[in-house]
Amino acid sequence: MPFFHVDAFTDKPFAGNPAAVCQMPCDLDDKIYLSVSREMNLSETAFFQSRSQGKEFRLRWFTPLTEVDRFSHLK
Repeated sequence: MPFFHVDAFTDKPFAGNPAAVCQMPCDLDDKIYLSVSREMNLSETAFFQSRSQGKEFRLRWFTPLTEVDRFSHLK
């Protein structure tokens, strides 16, 4: 599974919030998302899945303990 370790909400290296971003080839059981998030061991892990031939994306966020309904910075 392709993934990236990013510094979110900053334009400077080694600043902001560390997060993982994982590209999912298909939808998986929630237990898999949670296990991957635990393995990343970061505050948040974002999962995205391309839909509609790349015109739409499904986004989900997990902490190592649970799924987050929406990312707080997007309110």
